[in-house]
This record gives sequence, structure tokens and C-alpha cells, in this order.
Amino acid sequence: MAQTSERPLLFQPITLRGVTARNRIVLAPLCQYSAKDGVANDWHLVHLGKFAIGGMGIVMTEAAAVEPRGRISHGDIGVWTDAQADALKPITTFLAKNGAVPAIQLAHAGRKASMQRPWHGSGPLNEADAARGDTAWSVVGPSTQPVGLDWLTPSELSELEIHDIVQNFAAAAGRASAAGFDVAEIHGAHGYLISTFLSPSTNTRTDGYGGDLAGRMRFALEVTEAVRSVWPDDKPLFFRLSSVDGAEDGWSLDDSIALARELKARGIDVIDCSSGGLTGSSTIANTYRGPGFQVPYAARIRRDADIKTMAVGLIMEAKLAEDILQAGDADLIAIGREAMYDPYWAHHAAQTLGSDSEFTAWPEQAGWWLDKRAKSLSRQKT
Repeated sequence: MAQTSERPLLFQPITLRGVTARNRIVLAPLCQYSAKDGVANDWHLVHLGKFAIGGMGIVMTEAAAVEPRGRISHGDIGVWTDAQADALKPITTFLAKNGAVPAIQLAHAGRKASMQRPWHGSGPLNEADAARGDTAWSVVGPSTQPVGLDWLTPSELSELEIHDIVQNFAAAAGRASAAGFDVAEIHGAHGYLISTFLSPSTNTRTDGYGGDLAGRMRFALEVTEAVRSVWPDDKPLFFRLSSVDGAEDGWSLDDSIALARELKARGIDVIDCSSGGLTGSSTIANTYRGPGFQVPYAARIRRDADIKTMAVGLIMEAKLAEDILQAGDADLIAIGREAMYDPYWAHHAAQTLGSDSEFTAWPEQAGWWLDKRAKSLSRQKT
């Protein structure tokens, strides 16, 4: 991919269907575990709003559950009711007003639901959590295999229940669009419900939703078809994928390429290329985790499935982000924990790459001050 102007690729606009983002930087979903009954609040407005002020092109919510039992924890936001969607409208309004494309991740935690908030341990809910008001609920999955020792045993979903969840994804997407989101992402990674259908390690079904690759992909494809059927044609749809799940004889990169081709045929515009998380961490526990360690997945899927990809995972430096785009390894760059450390990562990256030397991309309330300071410091040096 050749740079078409002096502006770095990272800061060139990108158009996906009818939506144009001001740059290629995306806020990765960052669970906050701070909602009540699935309803977003002022914390979420400030949390997400600061990344729009900070210059990101697309700002995505945390995983938003499509039904109550699909929450990771009691603190997750949801979109299974109109009231939850209404609570998100001030957020989408603020994001759009400040130049960012509002995005939402639609999710079902499956067997990894009913979990502690991370600061309480990130394990299954226990008596101490119940005393705080976080009581456990029943969890579901493609099979009855739990996450691990002491975790809840999921109920195996019937075909009728699978159909109901597919429809819940679609209903949630409709509410999200009405709430003002212009990008939606289906969460098919990290050991949550969709990814456990995909992996032969966790899907031991013998009906039409298990067995061979086509059977294990069926649920993911049905969810995608249902969401795309209600998601406006002029709005892009992403799919987050564990490119490899890390399990022995589990989901492979070749499987991801096959799925990406099918997803593209059903209206997915971007594959968000993560990895791991089948039984624990959202990345593979025994893999090397250096800067950009998941970029090869994005590059291979982009090339072999002929679909746009988003790179994510320890992309902390502006130059690395630009190099990924220049090499044609991805079309978008997702910044997660580094954005929590530096909410102005996008603006600082522009300075690092020699773009926006006069701070014109900053909110005017700050930009004129910073430009004045920079010129004053420059005069002092000379």
C-alpha cells in the first residue's frame, strides 16, 4: 500500500461503505465492568468521550451483551433492552460531535459469563461476590465443557435456543443502530460463545452446529447474516476473531482464512484479528507477546481472504502503527491498553510522525494553547 500524500497513512481518512473515519486509529473494546443492570452511565460517557477528544478515528464500546446471561460480569453494558440503548445515545452523540465514528461491539460471553469483576479475581463468582450483590447465573455453550476447574458447567444449547440467540444479536444490532452507532462488531473471539462454537476443542456437538468446519462455523455465519439483515447497508460491520485459539488441535489460522472468506460473502467489512482466550487470557498464554505480535495474523487473513483487517496487540508506538499500514499488513490499527495509559495517543502519534505540527487536529479548546506553547518553547531554544 503506497502512501498517497505527505500525510502518514495512519492519519489518512478511510471510507468503509458510507462511513468515513478521519484516521485509521480505532479504540479497541475495553471492558469497564461499571454498568448497572446493563445500563451505561457517566463513567462510560467520560471513558469513551476522552478518546474522541484524543483524536481517534473510530471509538468502540466494550463488549455489549445481547442478553442478560451473555454478560461477562454484572458490570457489563447491554443492548437487550430499549432503555439500555437509550442510555448509549448521549455517548454516540458526543463521539460524533467530536469527530469520532461511534462503534459498538455486540457480544455473548457463553461459558465465560457469570465472572468476577477483574479487581475481585476474574474467576467464577463466589460467596464473597454474592455478599457484594454479584450473584451467579446459569451459563450456556455449544457443549457442557466448563472453562476450567471450579467454573460453572454450561448447559448445552438446543437448536431452538441457538436460534433465539441469533435473533437476540439481530435485535441488539437494530437497537445499536437506532442509538447512533455507525460501526458494529460481532465478538467471535476470546473463548466467548461464538468462538467456542468455532473451536473443535470446545465444540463436541454431533448435530448441524458441530463436527466439521462448516458445522462449527454455522452459528457464526447465522449470527452474521441476522445482524447484517438489520444493520443498515451503508454502515460497516466488523468481526473480531481469535485468529488462532491456542488449544492443541484447536482453531487454526487456515480455519480463520476460510471463515473470513465466508464472512466477507455475508457482508463483513473488516476482520479484527486477535488471538487466544479460549480458556483464560484474551491472548495465547504461551506465545511471545512482543510489539505487534498479532500483526502476522492480520496480514495473512488480509492477503488470503481478500478482506480488510484490523491489527491489534501491543501496538504502542506510532512508527510501528505506520509501518504496519505501509507494509499492507492491515487497514486499521486498534489501540487498547496503551490508550488507557495515554488517551491522547492519536494526537501524540501525529506529533511523532511529523503531522499536525500546529495542533490543528486537537480540540480548539486545547490546540491553540499547545500551539502557542510550542512556538514559545521554539523561540526560547533559538
